[in-house]
Amino acid sequence: CNVGVMPRVLKPCPSSPNCVSSLAEEDANHRVPPLGWIGDLDQAKARLRQAVLAAGHATFVVEEGTYWHIEFRSRVFRFVDDVEFLFDAQTRLIHVRSASRMGHSDLGVNRARVEKIRAIFRIDSYRHGPYNDASIHGR
Repeated sequence: CNVGVMPRVLKPCPSSPNCVSSLAEEDANHRVPPLGWIGDLDQAKARLRQAVLAAGHATFVVEEGTYWHIEFRSRVFRFVDDVEFLFDAQTRLIHVRSASRMGHSDLGVNRARVEKIRAIFRIDSYRHGPYNDASIHGR
C-alpha cells in the first residue's frame, strides 16, 4: 500500500469515489472537515485512539509522532481500507484521509467511518473537556 509517504503527508485522493480527505479542499466529493481539539495533544491522541477503536475492526499499523496509519477490515469480505491521521499541533487540527485499497466505489463507507470517528471523538471530548471541531468553526 502507498500510504504515509515520507515525509509524513496525506496524499491526494484519486478520482474514484472511494476516498475522503480533509485536505481535498477543491473537491467537494472527497472533502471532509478535519477534526479539531483544544488543550493537550496527548489527550487528543488518547481520545482519537478510543474513537478509532470504537469505530470497529481497526489495526494500528503506524503511530509515529504526529502521523497515524490504521487499517480497517470489513467483516464479511475482509476488504482493507487505509485511514491516516496527521496531527497539526500548531492549528490543533487532525487531518484525515480514508480510502479503499480496492475497487472504485465504496458506497460511502469511508465517509461514514470518518463521520462515526468524528462523532465518537466529539462525544468523548465533551466528557473530558473542551473541544474544537473544525466543522463547527468553518475551517
